[in-house]
Amino acid sequence: MSKSTNREPRSGCPIATTLDIVGDRWTLIILRDMLTGKSKFSQFLDSPERITTNVLTDRLALMEGAGLVQKTPYHLRPKRFDYALTEKGLALLPVLQEICRWANRFMPETWTPPPSFMKRKGD
Repeated sequence: MSKSTNREPRSGCPIATTLDIVGDRWTLIILRDMLTGKSKFSQFLDSPERITTNVLTDRLALMEGAGLVQKTPYHLRPKRFDYALTEKGLALLPVLQEICRWANRFMPETWTPPPSFMKRKGD
């Protein structure tokens, strides 16, 4: 499932199928931000990786279509949304934690994630 979530997976491989959803350079960053408490569009824009508004809009729509996030309006004019991880999105927490452990072990220049993130259990 690429940008269009009604597209057939390129194969039955679980790695390829998962990468079709989270394998771009931004989706896991947005997931990280949501797992550390961000829920609003402007908060995602404040991340150090500096995602652009059009890419953020695209990725949030992709994530919603893939069932990773759910958006809820909190302001009607102009429309503003809160984004929350679904059970499916929260289930990626251990994957992100393992990516952090791997990077900290083999790439010493990487940040050490806060203990609150590394010890967190899926909600």
